[in-house]
Amino acid sequence: MKIIAIINHKGGTGKTTSTLNIGAGLARIKKKTLLVDIDPQSNLTEGLGFRDVKVSIYDSIKDDVALPIASVSEYLDIIPSSLDLLGAEIELVSRLGRETILKRLLKSVEGKYDYVLIDCAPALGMLTVNALVAADTVMIPLEAEYFAYRGIDRLISIISDVRTHYNENLTIGGVFITKINPRRVITEQITESIKKYFSDKLFQTSIRVNVALVEAQLKGVDVFEYAPISNAAVDYANLTDEIVEKI
Repeated sequence: MKIIAIINHKGGTGKTTSTLNIGAGLARIKKKTLLVDIDPQSNLTEGLGFRDVKVSIYDSIKDDVALPIASVSEYLDIIPSSLDLLGAEIELVSRLGRETILKRLLKSVEGKYDYVLIDCAPALGMLTVNALVAADTVMIPLEAEYFAYRGIDRLISIISDVRTHYNENLTIGGVFITKINPRRVITEQITESIKKYFSDKLFQTSIRVNVALVEAQLKGVDVFEYAPISNAAVDYANLTDEIVEKI
């Protein structure tokens, strides 16, 4: 079972959209996949059609009860989030072993999935640290704009600290570029800059701007179901293949 934390402390990078559609892409090739939504905004949960959930990962973190796993399709499950998670950061401060709560909870699904994808909040708080402690590897989505890696040194530093103190096997599995617009001349320059910064960690596949991604989430489905021949579906299928090959 490979546990991947999909993380960027900046909002608007396509992190949740990518978690959803990579998960769906893995399920399409019959890889049993679990999505874990630990973002209080609950966009991943709602993007798969789960709204006003009664029990969420917050309950498991708070009360140490069984993970509320919901089925999306034959090969895809989700542990939903809720706005209650907003209080978790404060509540975790006084907990013993607070950094390892998610890791302990995920022990219960060990061996049941090929992949676990954790959608992190766009912040570097305790919930994100929990994801990094639980994960085997990290994937970082970067938006195709000039300030894509502003503050990225801070994120890399957090990953390094978690590796030193809690999870010595944690790796950076890869970086991928989202919201690519091939018609913009600036896009190639940005891509080259990111490639210089991350070297061989940069995935070959980039995700193009596509309205189908937004429309699919509004419908509560993945892009493969909503628009199977769209550029977005092609891009996420290719990215999924790369992940299976490299991570």
